[in-house]
Amino acid sequence: MPVKDLSDQDARAVLKKHKLKVTWLNPKEHMKKDKRKSKSEEKVKKPKPQLFPQPLQSFRGMKQKYEVGSKLAGNIEAQGYDTPTEVQLGALPLLLEEPKRYLPGENESDESGGREVDLLTVAPTGSGKTLAFMIPLLQKVSRLRREEKVSQESTVAIVLAPTKELAGQTVNEGRKLANGTGIKITQLRKGMRIAAAQNTGDQEQQASEQPPVKADVIVSTPGLLFSSLYESSGSGKPTVPSVRYFVLDEADVLLDPLFREQTLGVWNALDNPALRVGLWSATMGSNIEELTRSTIDNRRKHTADNTGEHVPEAPLLRLVVGLKDSAVPNIDHKLVYAATEQGKLMGLRQLLHPTATSKEAGPPLLPPFLVFTQTIERAIALHSELLYDIPIEAGGISRIAVLHSDLSDSARDSVMTRFRKGEIWVLITTDLLSRGVDFRGVNGVVNYDIPTSSAAYVHRVGRTGRAGREGGMAVTLYSKEDIPYLKHVANIVATAQKHRGAPEGSGMQQWLLDALPSLSKQEKQKLKKRGVESRTSRGKESDPKAARRAKISSKSGYVRKEENKRKGAVAGSKRRKQMDATSDQESEADFGGFD
Repeated sequence: MPVKDLSDQDARAVLKKHKLKVTWLNPKEHMKKDKRKSKSEEKVKKPKPQLFPQPLQSFRGMKQKYEVGSKLAGNIEAQGYDTPTEVQLGALPLLLEEPKRYLPGENESDESGGREVDLLTVAPTGSGKTLAFMIPLLQKVSRLRREEKVSQESTVAIVLAPTKELAGQTVNEGRKLANGTGIKITQLRKGMRIAAAQNTGDQEQQASEQPPVKADVIVSTPGLLFSSLYESSGSGKPTVPSVRYFVLDEADVLLDPLFREQTLGVWNALDNPALRVGLWSATMGSNIEELTRSTIDNRRKHTADNTGEHVPEAPLLRLVVGLKDSAVPNIDHKLVYAATEQGKLMGLRQLLHPTATSKEAGPPLLPPFLVFTQTIERAIALHSELLYDIPIEAGGISRIAVLHSDLSDSARDSVMTRFRKGEIWVLITTDLLSRGVDFRGVNGVVNYDIPTSSAAYVHRVGRTGRAGREGGMAVTLYSKEDIPYLKHVANIVATAQKHRGAPEGSGMQQWLLDALPSLSKQEKQKLKKRGVESRTSRGKESDPKAARRAKISSKSGYVRKEENKRKGAVAGSKRRKQMDATSDQESEADFGGFD
């Protein structure tokens, strides 16, 4: 039975109800520049046209409406997906329908990319973004294979993710949807090689190399894929003309200075003129949007120069779900003042073993939950402090674990598996796990160290309250030292509480927002790059006293001083013994015997 389209008025009402806004960023009439315009007229930016595509009402109608393959549609139903989330409701029609159905003026010409668009999507954490880009990706790969437009052994799509954990999760979700379709999804690992169309390297070296990965969709971290491409290409620039689709999951991180060189290096190696890109994240600033537009334009011009043919510009759309760059409103957000580092430790132990009976204490934070620290060193120290806090009867030390990038791949996989199974109740980690990783049933998040940016807070607390689940809690512990850097967190908490409809006077107090100092742009950048300095190795050198105060330990300064004295005495005793032993050996060696 065919699915009936909604009227334009009803479609607009549905999009407005779910707080979806679709904007066309490069409409044709705005791209043509009038040389006769005065400078004052050029400065006035014309508003971008807003679009109102037909929203997806149910997954059951996808097969008929968008010609989704039977196997893929069956896998979607088998996974229990029925009603789409907000981001799926808006993104799937944009990626599966022909643009001429929702773009004004696209019926007359097929100049702007035919059936496909480039899409920037900003949607809350846990809203189902992976499914929203994976379904169209698999459908398009399947169509290309069916129409024999690509080689059976070539890679058609690449998905980049900032961490190995997120890449693995994306592969798992993709394989569930691709089951029985014949589409192969592979996570790139160390030692694997992706085929690059560059034959300038040494023939003997290429013959001895491992054969390239044969997969329709490759999921990887940017550094690993960048290295694989450029090592395979020898001394020349690699090109991968077979790739038609490029997805950046957590795009703001991938285009941040930390990963930007590798991400753009991979992007520029994908030289297919028909390449389509998708950028997805819960937070995306205007700088990322501008970088995306300039990269797409530069690639198109470069491809046109190399091929000598006109490369049409595809429509670039932006989908925003809810309030842009905001934290999920369906969880409780709390800021807890702990005064000192020892106070933060006591506050965390209070969450582990709640004893307060006052109403102000609020509901207890039940396991499982995540604890975020600023550095690996602090995560390890906090794990050592809390290791014996859980009674043996409840599982003891097996219930608490630490996860960071210095661990081996097998150790990280083991911790992730145990946490998903519910064997670990408290997982201490860094921002490694704040991006995209989906843990179902996480009851809360504790920011032991304050996030270094608004985006970091949004992504950290987004590990709970997934898929609209109510009852999650986000607790941020802060000390006197954190107060100068707290306003960005307080603003997001206030916005989330307001969006949730919290009664006036509850939650974030206005006097606190007014009292907190504002950071300059330079200070914000410094905080984002380095964090609170006293908690880093750099801080230990510049201000040892502040670094000692920031040390994670429940022991008093006097006790630590006495312990250091004892350690120094033991070390001195060992050195003296070694020196005595060495001097004895030397005196024996000097003895020449009796005459």
